[in-house]
Amino acid sequence: MADKTNKKNSYSADQITVLEGLDPVRKRPGMYIGGTGIEGLHHLVWEIVDNGIDEALAGHANEVSVKMLPDGGITVIDNGRGIPTDIHPKTGKSTVETVLTVLHAGGKFGDGGYKVSGGLHGVGSSVVNALSTKLIVTVRRDGKVFQQEYERGVPKGDLKPIGKTDQTGTEITFYADNTIFPVIDYNYETILDRLRHAAYLTKGLRTSLEDLNTGERYSFYFEGGIQSYVKHLNIGREAVDEDIFYVDKTINDVQVEISLQYTDAYTETIKAFANNVLNPDGGTHLTGFRSALTRVINDYARKNGLLKEKEENLSGEDTREGMTAIILVKLPDPQFEGQTKNKLGNPEIRGYVETVLAEYLNYYLEEHPAVARKIVGKALLAARARKAARAARDNILRKGILDGASMPGKLADCSNKDPKDSELYLVEGDSAGGSAKSGRDSKSQAILPLRGKVLNVERARLDKMLANNEIVSLIKALGVGIEESFDIKALRYDRIIIMTDADVDGSHISTLLMTFFFRYMKEVVDGGHVYLAKPPLFELVKQGRKSSEFIYDESELDRVLDERIAERVKAGIKIESESERYKQAGFVEQKRYKGLGEMDAEQLFETTMNPEKRVLVQVKVDDAEKADAIFNKLMGTEVELRKSFIQANAKFVKDLDI
Repeated sequence: MADKTNKKNSYSADQITVLEGLDPVRKRPGMYIGGTGIEGLHHLVWEIVDNGIDEALAGHANEVSVKMLPDGGITVIDNGRGIPTDIHPKTGKSTVETVLTVLHAGGKFGDGGYKVSGGLHGVGSSVVNALSTKLIVTVRRDGKVFQQEYERGVPKGDLKPIGKTDQTGTEITFYADNTIFPVIDYNYETILDRLRHAAYLTKGLRTSLEDLNTGERYSFYFEGGIQSYVKHLNIGREAVDEDIFYVDKTINDVQVEISLQYTDAYTETIKAFANNVLNPDGGTHLTGFRSALTRVINDYARKNGLLKEKEENLSGEDTREGMTAIILVKLPDPQFEGQTKNKLGNPEIRGYVETVLAEYLNYYLEEHPAVARKIVGKALLAARARKAARAARDNILRKGILDGASMPGKLADCSNKDPKDSELYLVEGDSAGGSAKSGRDSKSQAILPLRGKVLNVERARLDKMLANNEIVSLIKALGVGIEESFDIKALRYDRIIIMTDADVDGSHISTLLMTFFFRYMKEVVDGGHVYLAKPPLFELVKQGRKSSEFIYDESELDRVLDERIAERVKAGIKIESESERYKQAGFVEQKRYKGLGEMDAEQLFETTMNPEKRVLVQVKVDDAEKADAIFNKLMGTEVELRKSFIQANAKFVKDLDI
C-alpha cells in the first residue's frame, strides 16, 4: 500500500471536489445512464466497477470482483485505498456520504485524487445510489471497517465504524430500483466480457465474477496485458510471426502502450482506448498510430530495396491489412468529442503516439528482418490487390453496374420507389425465387434469387468479390456501392430479408451473406436493415385438406399438438394411444419442409412473406468483437476451430438437418 504520509500518494477529503447536487437523477435517469432498459441496468454495474479499476490504474488496487446475489443485488469489491471517511470541508458530511449523495463529487476533479481515470464526470457512485432501492457501502481503511446504508439515495444513518481490519478497499452492494428499471435481469456473460476487457487493459489486475444463483464463477488475470488481448483477438488466424510487437513508454505524464501482430486475414482489427475506455471512432491516438505505421514500413521497404525507386509508396490501408493492434493511452485530462467518449480529441496525443511507435517499431523491424520482410511482402500483395480491385471497380462503374442505373436482370423489383416502404428478399435458388416472385406483393416486395453458394468474403479480397456475379448483383440491387463508394443513404430498401432453406446448405448461405454484410456493409446491419426470414418447418394438414396449420419450430409443434390433444380429450373424443401424435391431435398429415421450393407461391407468401403472419429475425451486432471472432471461426481457414465451435454450440440448435 502507498505511504499515507506521502502527500503525492495521499487520498483524503480535500481531494474530493463538489460541483452540484443529486436531485435530477431519479427524475431523468436516462441523462446519466443512457436509459432504463437492460443496457442502463448494466451501466450501474460499470459505474461501480470503473471506480475500482481507476484505483488499479492509479496503482493502488490489483483486484476487482463482482458478485451477482440471489436476491437480485450486485456486490462490487476492490482492494484499493477505500473511499476517504473523514468529514468533507464543504459539505460537513463524511466524504463517503458526499461521494454517494452529491452529483459530481469524486476524486476525478482537481489535483491529487486520480491522475488517470476512465470516468470523467464523477457522477457514477451517486447515480447508482439514487437509482437503487438500497445501497450498502463498506469501507476498509485506517485499520477500521466503516459502513453506511442508503434507501433511494437517502442515508438511513451516519457512516459508522463496525470493526477493525488490516485490509483496505471499498465494497458496494446495491439493488436497482424496480420502479425505474422495468426488468432487473443481469446477464452473466455481459458482465464477464466487461471484466475480461478490464483485465486485458490493466496489467496485473485480477478481475472476477461469481453468480451466487448458479454457482458459476470465473476470474481473469493477464500478465501480458494488451499483448494477451492481441493474442486473444487472433485466435483462428495464422500469424505472420508468433512474436507480438509491444511498447510501453511514458511521455509528459502520458503513458502510451501499443501491441500489434500481423495475420493472414484481409481485414484490419485496430482498437483504440483512452484510460481503458474504448473509442470506436478513434481519435488523435489512432491518427498518430496510422501515420507512424505507414511511414516506418515505407521507409524500411525503401531502405532495404523491397520497394523500387519508381514504385509508389504503400498506402496506409496496405500497411494495415491483416493487422491486429491495441492502442492504449493513459492521460490526466482526456478530451472526448461528445458525451459518448467515442473519439479522443487531445491534439498532443497524436504526436506522442507517433513518436513512440515510430521509434520502437523501427527498432523491431531492424531486429526482426525475417518478420519485417513478411510484413512488407503482405503489404505489397495488398497494394497489388487494391490496384486490381480499383481497376475492377472502375471497370464496372464505367459500365454503370454499381451506380443503380441498371438493375440486375434477375431482380424482380417492387413498384414502390420509397425505400421506407420497400423490402428486398434474397432467395436461395431459382426455384424458390420463382415461387417468391409469383406470390409476392409486387408493390413493396422485391426478389433477388441467388444461384448456388455466395462467395466466402472472409477468404477473398475485394478484387475477387467484384469478379463474382452474385456479389455484384447484390451490391447493384442494394444501390449503396462498396468500400470507397459506399453510401448508406443510397440504400434502396428498408428491409433486406435473407430467405433460405431450413437445412445445412440454407444455413451456410445465410452465414455467407451475413459475413458479407458484417465485413463490407456493417452500417446496413447497424441500421437494423438486415433480417432472416423464418420459413415453417412443419405443416399440419387438417381433415379435408382445405386448410393447414404451419409450425415454425419443434417447441411450437409440441405445444400445438399438446393443446389439440388436451382439447379433444376434454371434448370426450377417444384418442388412439398408439397412433402418431399429429393424428391424436386430429390432423390427417404432418409434413416437414426442408426447402422453400417445396411450397407453392401462395403457401410461401402466406407463411414466410406476408407481413401479418411471417416470422422475421432481425440481425443485430451487440458485440462486434464477439461477432468478428464467430465469423472468423465459421468462415476462416481453421477447420478444427470451426468444428469445436459447432460442437460447443450444437446444444443451442433445435433444428439441425444432418
